[in-house]
Amino acid sequence: MSTAHHRPKDPEQVRRNLLDCAARLAAEEGLASLSIQAVATAANVTKGGLFHHFPSKQALVEAVFLDLLHLLDRDIDALIATDTQAYGCFTRAYVTAAFRGDMAEQSSLWAALSISALTDPGLRSQWANWFIARLRRHQETDCAPHLEIVRYAADGVWLADVMNMNQSDRAVLRARLINATRKEVAL
Repeated sequence: MSTAHHRPKDPEQVRRNLLDCAARLAAEEGLASLSIQAVATAANVTKGGLFHHFPSKQALVEAVFLDLLHLLDRDIDALIATDTQAYGCFTRAYVTAAFRGDMAEQSSLWAALSISALTDPGLRSQWANWFIARLRRHQETDCAPHLEIVRYAADGVWLADVMNMNQSDRAVLRARLINATRKEVAL
């Protein structure tokens, strides 16, 4: 029997490490190639330890997706906090987040999860629930039809980025979309 001192593991830290490792592996190798064993190995835990936190690969993927939505939420909240105009503030933050350069650092992960969300009802539901909750919070400032069109345009640019199809002048397009949130304009 070993008398070595073993530091107790912090379950939240282990869970965080599993999420980070799964996100990194999904970005590097693609979501389809993500394996429970690879995540467990990268996180330096047993498969049983991983299953203690996430009962299945699907549960792990959904947790990574939810984690990314929380990051997006914090980014949008920070952008709204610096906006001096209430009208269209969520839409401006949404457009800015969609065009943000640091999102490109995680673009392969977003791409893998986004493509999966198109076919995976669980991920699609998470996205829809997040988006509906955000719209409810900003109903008074962002319910105008032209703001909805601006958000859809931002989604289109983001999807074009994910599919590596975007060849437009991003700065000009972003400026046009942001300008369209400040007043009712014809798009």
